[in-house]
Amino acid sequence: MTDLSLSDQTMAGKAAPPAEVRSLRLPTQWLGVAPFFIFAIMFLILPTLYLMLGAFQNDAGEFTFENIAALAQPSIVAAYWISLKVSLASALIGAFAGLAIAIAIVRGGLPEWIRSATLTFSGVASNFAGVPLAFAFLATLGRLGLATVLLNTVFGLNIYAHGFNILSFWGLTLTYVYFQIPLMVVIITPAIDGLKKEWGEAAATLGATQAQYWRMVVIPVIWPSFLGTVILLFANAFGAIATAYALTGSSLNIVPILLYAQIRGDVLHNAHLGYAIAFGMIVITGLANVFYIWFRTRSERWLK
Repeated sequence: MTDLSLSDQTMAGKAAPPAEVRSLRLPTQWLGVAPFFIFAIMFLILPTLYLMLGAFQNDAGEFTFENIAALAQPSIVAAYWISLKVSLASALIGAFAGLAIAIAIVRGGLPEWIRSATLTFSGVASNFAGVPLAFAFLATLGRLGLATVLLNTVFGLNIYAHGFNILSFWGLTLTYVYFQIPLMVVIITPAIDGLKKEWGEAAATLGATQAQYWRMVVIPVIWPSFLGTVILLFANAFGAIATAYALTGSSLNIVPILLYAQIRGDVLHNAHLGYAIAFGMIVITGLANVFYIWFRTRSERWLK
């Protein structure tokens, strides 16, 4: 018995790696995510901190609250108000339209190829923005756009005579809806896929109608995902500038265009006021993302 125990101890001692070897082991598992953290620090965290510091400094580099107080100017308040309305309107329209499309392709009994084609198009269209999107809408719904001319020629309907203008609030909202709907489809489809078939069978067994099943089971389950996605669409539209600037120029005074004018413009050049405007945008989009994460966490409890 003594020989066996000594042998076991000797083998255990040989099998255990030395403490020095373990201490010299490099954390190679972090190398894969190192580019992500480097990119986030250089192009997201550091620029954000720079803007936040600049919002509380004057031209001499001294600490001041004047830039933050200047956000109460009527023109800046009006710019924030227009941006909030455009972002909320495009987010709600895109959310409800995208939800209907997602339900149709997931639970509508459509052929599988329609779902694949829709998701593929949504993935591409959700990233189609900027100057190309603005040009596409001007060529389609401008005063001499294709759709405008066809409606006037074939149906005798002049949409501009009835108050429509592509360079207005509803024109910009409609343009934003183009990429808001596909983004909603891409994000909400996994949540609808997470609805278990057993829930519908259990509801039918207990005598629930289809309307009761949707009202008491489906809607409460996907409601957090829906609200979270609406908030994400709101933040997505609130920070967009390339499409709005290429489409409307300075005719529609939204926050991103006003920010561009303050930092880069010749007439309204005030970099530190621009930093303050950017700081306000960071606060709004940051709160939106916090609520999105909170709603997303609640929805994942049901979808696991």
